[in-house]
Amino acid sequence: MFKKVLIAEDHEVANLSVHRTVQEYGVAETKYVYYCDDALTWIRNAIREGEPYDLLITDLVFEDDIVPQKITHGKDLIKAAKELQPELKVIVFSSIERISLIEDLFRNYQIDGYVRKARHDGQHFKDALKAVDSNKIYQSPDIRLALRSKNSHEFTAMDIQIISSLSNGILQKNIPQILQDKNIKPSGLSSIERG
Repeated sequence: MFKKVLIAEDHEVANLSVHRTVQEYGVAETKYVYYCDDALTWIRNAIREGEPYDLLITDLVFEDDIVPQKITHGKDLIKAAKELQPELKVIVFSSIERISLIEDLFRNYQIDGYVRKARHDGQHFKDALKAVDSNKIYQSPDIRLALRSKNSHEFTAMDIQIISSLSNGILQKNIPQILQDKNIKPSGLSSIERG
C-alpha cells in the first residue's frame, strides 16, 4: 500500500480530485503541488529525511505563469525525479493522447501508469492506483487500444530511401550506391532484398 504520494498538477480542481481519490484509496500522507520545481524539491527533501515518496502522480503540461520555473514539463520532472529516486513509481494523468510520447514515457522514462483525462478517468485512475500498487503497469483502456492498433512497423531511413528510389523508377540493383552515398547502413543488395 502506498504510504506517501506526491501529486504535481497545476489545475486546482484536478489536483483536489486526484488528492481526494488517493486519500479514498487509503494513502495516509498526500502532498500536492502546482509546479514541477516544487515537486522535485519535495522529492529531494523526502529522500534527505529518509522518508521518500512511494508514488509521483503528474500531469505533463504545466501552464506558464508569473512564477519562473526551471522544469516546465512533466516529462522533465519524471526524468529528474527518477534520477534522484530510480525506484519511485510514477503515474501520468494527462489529457495528451500522442501515442509516440506515451510509448516514450513507458520505454525510456519507466513510468508505471498512464491515465488520460477523459470520460471515466476517475475509475481509470482508481484502477491505475490498484495496478501500480500491485507492481503492474497500467494504461487506461483508450490508450491501451490506441497502442495496440498503432501501425506496428516503424520505417527506417533505409526503408524510406528504398521506397522512394523504387517509386522514382530506380532499379533495385542501383539502390545500394544511393544508400552508400547517403551513409545509410546496411546498404548491400541482399539487405535491400530482405528489407
